[in-house]
Amino acid sequence: MVDRSAEEEQTDIDARRERGEFVRGVSGFRHAIGEGEFPALPNRYHLFVALNCPWCHRVTLARSMLGLQRAVTMDVAFPNRTDEDDPAGPGLWQFAPDKHASASRAPLPECTAETGTGRGVRLVTELYREEGSDDRSLPILYDKEAQRIVNNESSEILRMLGAAAGDLGSSIEETERPVLYPPEQTLREQIDALNETIYVAINNGAYKAGFSSDQATYEEAFARYFETLEVLDRRLDDGRRFLTGERFTEADLRLFPTLYRHDPVYYVRMKLNGARILDYPHLWRWLCRVYALPGVREAGSLLHCVQGYFGRSWNNVVPLGPQRPMPYPEAYEHPELAGR
Repeated sequence: MVDRSAEEEQTDIDARRERGEFVRGVSGFRHAIGEGEFPALPNRYHLFVALNCPWCHRVTLARSMLGLQRAVTMDVAFPNRTDEDDPAGPGLWQFAPDKHASASRAPLPECTAETGTGRGVRLVTELYREEGSDDRSLPILYDKEAQRIVNNESSEILRMLGAAAGDLGSSIEETERPVLYPPEQTLREQIDALNETIYVAINNGAYKAGFSSDQATYEEAFARYFETLEVLDRRLDDGRRFLTGERFTEADLRLFPTLYRHDPVYYVRMKLNGARILDYPHLWRWLCRVYALPGVREAGSLLHCVQGYFGRSWNNVVPLGPQRPMPYPEAYEHPELAGR
């Protein structure tokens, strides 16, 4: 079930990075629940995530909205990675529930120790090293019984959680559970097309703008990002509730983490200051509508986001705003703010 729409073109990757372009690598573990040695069974699988990471946010949204909180266990890494003083080196995801966040001057209650392996490992790289891999990314879907990594591509993890939710032990009745990737072929074609556009221009586009060191690359990503926001805003101006109509689907889920971060984080950190989501009335109301769905607000944390993005900047200072028209995430409870 390899999802090529979730992968960036890897041609001339070294030369592109040398020119200053941010190029996302390809995930290396691509097994699927329900195939071969990974049966769909309750309480067999575990997720390793970081709540500041938008790719992890896709997965925590799927887990929460599908009622899998008890059936698929989860550990949460600290939003800042290791620093230069760490004996293992800098830039590594760490499980550090007692570590203080500069944004709150206290530990973050969502952060956990590592419990999926039963060995309490400290660094995500240790999980990969056991598989002979030098990868270091999150999220990870892990098989607790086989003690193996199943998959580390977020788009595929959320797809398989949706497909196997009943067998995995969802607490939500099938008739009430969201169908993220409905069986109708025409609807799937719409979702697939939206997924590709959203990934290239919005999800990965935000990183192209924020982390590329080449001015022309930044400007191209900036233009495409806001052009796509305009297109999506117009798509919603016919009164539809979600991107494909009246049903919440995977396309909505994949757009949400980036737009959730835009006004309070990406506007500044990713240099995407062309406009706020508040300035797109239909998209703002869509964002508030999704935020109000069962399971959504508890699947993410803006405190982790600001800590993760700004707390690893050169001076580790986390900005306090925005505070007008009101603080976030409280603003997401007010669709009437659109256009202000």
